[in-house]
Amino acid sequence: MNRKYRVMIIDDEESARKLMRALINWEEFGMEVAGEAASGVEAINTIDDIKPDIVFADISMPFMNGLEFTKLATDRYPELIIIIMTAFDEFEYARKCISMPVFDYMVKPMVRAEIEEALKRAVERLKNSKDFWEEQKKYSGSEMDEESNSIELIKRYVEKNYNDSGINLGQVAAEFGFSSSYLSRKFKQDIGMNFVEYLTELRMKKAIEMAKDNVKMFKTASEVGIPDPNYFSRCFKKYTGKSYSDYATCNSK
Repeated sequence: MNRKYRVMIIDDEESARKLMRALINWEEFGMEVAGEAASGVEAINTIDDIKPDIVFADISMPFMNGLEFTKLATDRYPELIIIIMTAFDEFEYARKCISMPVFDYMVKPMVRAEIEEALKRAVERLKNSKDFWEEQKKYSGSEMDEESNSIELIKRYVEKNYNDSGINLGQVAAEFGFSSSYLSRKFKQDIGMNFVEYLTELRMKKAIEMAKDNVKMFKTASEVGIPDPNYFSRCFKKYTGKSYSDYATCNSK
C-alpha cells in the first residue's frame, strides 16, 4: 500500500488552520494533515519531525513570514511543495517574489475547488519525484566509524549554534555532507535522543539559566533561537513542567 502524502499547515491563526483541515477531504487525495505550526519559526523547528510533502504557508506571520520560511525550507529540501496563502492586498507582493521556489500562490479566503485543483497538480509532481525524506546513503564499515566520530563534531557545532533560529536537522546534515534521514537515525543511535530533542534541551538549559536571572521571556526566547514567544512558551513548559514566569518566580537567584 502506498504511503499517504503528508501535509503541513502553517498559519498564525488557529481558526484558519482548523478551516483548512475541515475544508478538504484529504483522504480523497491520498493525503493526511501531518502537522501544523503557528509561525515560520515553529515550522522550521518541527519540519524534520513532521516530514511534509506539501506545505501550505501563510505569507504574513510574525518572526518569520511564509517567504522567509520557503527560502530556508527549500534550501534544504528542494523537492518540497510549498503553496503560499496570501491576502488579496499582498498578492502582487507575493507574485513579485516569483524567483522563490513556490509551487503556487492562493488568495485568501481560499476556494475549495481551487485548493483541490492545486492538490491534483501537486500529486502529479510527487508521483514523478523521488522521496527526498526517505533518501539515504549506503556506507561501508570504515565510513560508519568515521561518521561516529563526526557525531561529536556535530554535537559541538549544535552547541555553538543552537541560538540560530534557522538551525535544523536538514541544515546540519547538509553542512556535514549527510542525508537528513541517515543523520537522524545516527544521532538517535549515538546520542540516545533525536536531533530536535537535543537542540531543544540545549536551548531550554540556557533558558532556565536566564529565567533564574529574571530575564524577560521575550528576550530569553530570542537569545536561545526561538524568537516566537508562543512556541518558546510551549517548549519551556513541556521541558520544565512550569510556565516561564512561574519558573522564574520560584527559582530566581
